[in-house]
Amino acid sequence: MNQTMMQFFEWHVEADGKHWKRLKEQAGTLKEAGIDSIWIPPVTKGESINDNGYGVYDLYDLGEFDQKGGVRTKYGTKQELIEAIKACHNVGLAVYVDIVMNHKAAADETETFKVVEVNPENREEDISEPFDIKGWTKFTFPGRKGEYSDFEWNFEHFNGTDYDAKEEKEGVYRILGKNKDWNTHVDNEFGNYDFLMFANIDYNNMEVQDEMISWGKWISEALQCNGFRLDAIKHINHKFIKRFVENMKDNNGDDFYFVGEFWKTDLEECQAFLEEMDHKIDLFDVPLHYKLHTASLEGSDFDMSTIFEDTLVQTNPQNSVTFVDNHDTQPNESLESWVGDWFKQIAYSLILLRKDGYPAVFYGDYFGIGGDEPIDGKKMAIDPLLYARKQKAYGKQDDYFDDQHIIGWVRHGEESIKKSGCAVVISNHEEGVKRMFVGENRGGEKWIDFTNTRKDKVEIAEDGFADFPVDGKSVSVWGLAD
Repeated sequence: MNQTMMQFFEWHVEADGKHWKRLKEQAGTLKEAGIDSIWIPPVTKGESINDNGYGVYDLYDLGEFDQKGGVRTKYGTKQELIEAIKACHNVGLAVYVDIVMNHKAAADETETFKVVEVNPENREEDISEPFDIKGWTKFTFPGRKGEYSDFEWNFEHFNGTDYDAKEEKEGVYRILGKNKDWNTHVDNEFGNYDFLMFANIDYNNMEVQDEMISWGKWISEALQCNGFRLDAIKHINHKFIKRFVENMKDNNGDDFYFVGEFWKTDLEECQAFLEEMDHKIDLFDVPLHYKLHTASLEGSDFDMSTIFEDTLVQTNPQNSVTFVDNHDTQPNESLESWVGDWFKQIAYSLILLRKDGYPAVFYGDYFGIGGDEPIDGKKMAIDPLLYARKQKAYGKQDDYFDDQHIIGWVRHGEESIKKSGCAVVISNHEEGVKRMFVGENRGGEKWIDFTNTRKDKVEIAEDGFADFPVDGKSVSVWGLAD
């Protein structure tokens, strides 16, 4: 059966410590709606109990120790997390944990060590002589007292930081020392994009690599999760990522799942990274996201027949996680590229109703976005598509991408899935029709629009063809009523 993931958070989820409880309560409903797996936010203690988890402080504190302002994380306690994962498993939902391995934040103490300041626009260019700074790099985790791991971090485990406490000055500082440099096998933007933020973990240090692999095994066993979402992997030594993935699969079984955030629009770079990983992980289809974003901005000026060109789902369907938006692309966030409202349902039909890709539904699209500029959820628009994915979108796929404004495709269904098969029509301009072939065996059938946009019915002719209508700037999903 078609598998669908849900990203179960958005940037402004309330910091009330009740998010794991929400997941526990909604697990059954989400399964019924057509969701099969849940990507949960970082579960580890951040800079504060309101931190989204990306300002990671203690990897071994899952909401269990009194650190950084409290016991719980933004999302709840460790016990509530374990209960939520069990509730998911009880209804047949897999759980993927978001893990942040690029940096550490909110150290317990400062240390004095030598650095050079580098040009933020070109990290290969030194813009100072070596000098001493006071950096927040010593992590002793006093609240945890060595439980689960006695590993303590100091400046030798990092190769860069962004703050000199001595001068109270921000910058990009490369830490000096034996075998110290930026890691290679990272993205080459800004000369070398190893450094992203906070205290940057140095994966040239084998002690660090071993500790992170040990932690990965610990957390996967402690939570009994089904896989990981890997944060910010273009900034992390790719050779370590490969070693990490192999170790986790050895430890947890070959079906332990990985999807990586490799935020690059260039398709060839995405493909090269997959090659490097021996295709053992999937990647979010960032090129497709930007196509959807552009299509929503350009309206009827966008050529819909090109929507899948230069996308991962077209070239590497087995390793593509398709998505419309996420916590970083939502308004006012770091990678803002929000897919416009009018195009949202169309975009979801493009990821949910085709044979290729592993689609991810965004919590913010489904339930809505909070914060100072709230956005209503589009559950009513997405639910019919989830239903059609589960019940209808099976079998051979024929594309009708022969027009810049009105495109469509047919899924011919499978005999083993009763009343399966559908015809999808999209217009980014005016109302129109698409003549498509659904099969002579369908002759005489009357099909309805599952989006409920069109109230008319389409009768399939004896030759298996029909004219499938669509409203302007809309999508219709035609199929046999249950």
